[in-house]
Amino acid sequence: MPSDTTATPRHRGRGPKVFCLGFQKTGTTTLGIALEKLGYRVDGPFGFFYDDPEKLRADMHDIARRRLRRFDAVQDMPWPLMYRELDAWHPGSKFILTVRSPESWIKSIMYFGTFQHPIQQVTYGTDYGTPVGNEEHYKAVYSAHNEEILDYFKDRKSDLLVIDITKDFNWETLCGFLECPIPDEPFPRANTKESRTRLLERARRRALRAYYRLGRRIVPRVRSLSRDP
Repeated sequence: MPSDTTATPRHRGRGPKVFCLGFQKTGTTTLGIALEKLGYRVDGPFGFFYDDPEKLRADMHDIARRRLRRFDAVQDMPWPLMYRELDAWHPGSKFILTVRSPESWIKSIMYFGTFQHPIQQVTYGTDYGTPVGNEEHYKAVYSAHNEEILDYFKDRKSDLLVIDITKDFNWETLCGFLECPIPDEPFPRANTKESRTRLLERARRRALRAYYRLGRRIVPRVRSLSRDP
C-alpha cells in the first residue's frame, strides 16, 4: 500500500473493533501504540488489583464488556483468553495474532520473576503463577494458544492477521490488513532491549542529579553545624 503523507486518524469509534490476541511479550505494547497512531482508542491489560485468580476468572468477562464500550481496540492479558467471546460480542471485528518463537518468548517472560499474580494463574494455571521453574509449561500454553487461534480462524483468514514480530512488524503489514493509509512516521518500537537500556540510563542520570542536589543542600548545613560553638 503506498504511503499517504496526509493520513489522519480514521477510526475513533467507526468501523470494526480490533482485538490483539498475542500473549504478553509478543509486541503487544508496540501494536497498541501503532493502533493509537491510527486513531484507535486502545485498552490494555486489566486485573492487576485482584489477589484471587478464581475471582478474576469469574469477573473478567463482565469487566471486558464494560471496557469495550469505551475502546475500539485492546491488547495484552487477559484479552487473548477471550477471543471466542470477543468474536461473539462484536461480529465483523478484526483480529491480530502477534507471535515470536517460544524460545525467545520465554526469555522475555522470565522478566516477571518469581512473583505470582492471578493474571498469570488464570492464563497458565493456578499452580503456575510464575514462569520460574515452569518454563516448559509456559511454552506449551503459549504454543497451544497460538494453534487454537489459527484453527479457530482457519476458514476466516481475512479476519485474522498473524504478525511475526521479528519479520513483519511494520506499517505496510498492519495498514494493509486494516485497509487504512500508512502514517508518515516511523513504525513505533516499544519495550525493546535498546529502549529499556535508554530508560535505565535516564533513570540513573536522574538519580545522580537528585543525589548531587541533595548533597549541595546538606553539605553546607553540615559545615555550618561543625563551626557552631
